[in-house]
Amino acid sequence: MDGIELMASAMHAARARLDVSAANLANVSSAGFRRRIARISLSQRGLRVMSALDRKQGPLEKTGRAFDLAVVGGSFWVRAPNGAAVAERSASFTLDAAGRLVDERGRLLLGERGPLRATPGATIDSRGAVREGGEAFDRLRLSAGASVESGFLERSNVDAIGEMVDVLAAQRAFETAEKTLGAIDETRAKDVNDVARVKA
Repeated sequence: MDGIELMASAMHAARARLDVSAANLANVSSAGFRRRIARISLSQRGLRVMSALDRKQGPLEKTGRAFDLAVVGGSFWVRAPNGAAVAERSASFTLDAAGRLVDERGRLLLGERGPLRATPGATIDSRGAVREGGEAFDRLRLSAGASVESGFLERSNVDAIGEMVDVLAAQRAFETAEKTLGAIDETRAKDVNDVARVKA
């Protein structure tokens, strides 16, 4: 691989890194969003960028609403409108006309007996037990080892300042690779012209 190809791959890598950081920044306020981390490696074809999900838990924000749920160390399950069961870590639920807990996307919260039905006075404890008047009548479907925080929502785990630093670093890397590519091209053009003059 020559210098021009290497610098071209460096420009592509910087652009991909910039795209990852920009997507993270765009979701800094999205509840439950987990940032992606750009990983750069050198291969025979130049620099490559792969992105990996940052599995670190986002901070929990207290809302005080009983049916705002966040899970620590796992997930609960909701049923999407197409019938598929989907793992979720945080969502805000309200009661629909049938007394089922439904989120803003129309997904139903699942208990061990199917879609969870409750009344406005129901509570959900840390183990997922749904209680009314002190009596447990259902339990959330939880992944193993998960605990529930009722009255909380998980926020994005994106650090806005860190992502801005990554954006600037990616922009500078792109500019440096671009300038280096231009310098290599100029040097080659000068070499070709000098060789032509010597032969003349």
